Amino acid sequence: MTLIAWIFSLAAGVVVAGGVYTAAFVMWADRSFPPAGRFVDVEGGRIHLLEKPGTVDSAPVVLLLHGASGNAQDMMNSIGTGLAGRYRIVAPDRPGHGWSDRPEGRNDASPARQANLIVQALAALGVSRAIVVAHSWSGALATALALDHADLVSGLVLLAPVTHPWPGGVTWYYGPASSVVVGTAFTSFFAAPIGSAVLKPAIAGVFHPNTPPADYAERSGAWLVLRPAEFRANAQDVQDLLGFVQDQFPRYGEISVPTTIIHGEEDRTVSPLIHSQAIARQVDGAKLILLPGVGHMPHYTHPELVVSEVDRVAALSASAAKFALRVQAR
Repeated sequence: MTLIAWIFSLAAGVVVAGGVYTAAFVMWADRSFPPAGRFVDVEGGRIHLLEKPGTVDSAPVVLLLHGASGNAQDMMNSIGTGLAGRYRIVAPDRPGHGWSDRPEGRNDASPARQANLIVQALAALGVSRAIVVAHSWSGALATALALDHADLVSGLVLLAPVTHPWPGGVTWYYGPASSVVVGTAFTSFFAAPIGSAVLKPAIAGVFHPNTPPADYAERSGAWLVLRPAEFRANAQDVQDLLGFVQDQFPRYGEISVPTTIIHGEEDRTVSPLIHSQAIARQVDGAKLILLPGVGHMPHYTHPELVVSEVDRVAALSASAAKFALRVQAR
């Protein structure tokens, strides 16, 4: 056998092994982390979401929006219990993540498009007003909702949010993984075997300098992101985000709802200086909380603080609504 033939045979063997591993992994992930909520029809597909009812029908709605590489369980597991009862909680899998469809493929990488689909899902649930709590990537989504669907958003709590353009781009593999041809090949044969080896160290890096819960990957269903279609959707979300926030950030002065921004000072994933401190200056009356010694996951390190800020934003929103009604009555 010539060297070229040997190299070709080895490469073919690696591809076949990767394909076999990926197929087995997808079967395992689907069985291990099945849908835990309900499906709601939207234009072109369905959105999967988790819910916790309020103790009364009139309980305010809190919309929880997860970041990149995740799904609704991340937010529900961290702060859902603390919010339960006083609020009706709705936590969707963003389009292409978890068990939600991605009706328009890469077009749905846009936070604006995801906002439209989530608004449709909320309308199907009878939700017309909500406090939006968003982590990381979904900082751009939450602010898109506040800007383009202002009637829906009564308040914002942003956790380590992405809101502004940043230098340096994104991690190298997001580019090829997001493409149609290369991305399909990469995710079909290599994302699952490579990702399985690095997922837990990657989680530790996101939490740094804090320690993630020992069972975080299992409780949050983080393994689902290694499935080919979801890995590609996640890569597209991240790859296209910079262009979106470049266009959106000059508009943040239009946001007028009560807003809290919480960010760890040691966050190595999303810069508090570039994002949180910048948007705090643009949104009138925004409250900025910087947490010393905290990384990218403040909803896990300080869940009580997040819940208390949701309460504060809800109270401010209720007061503003009552004042508006008194003005209208005059």
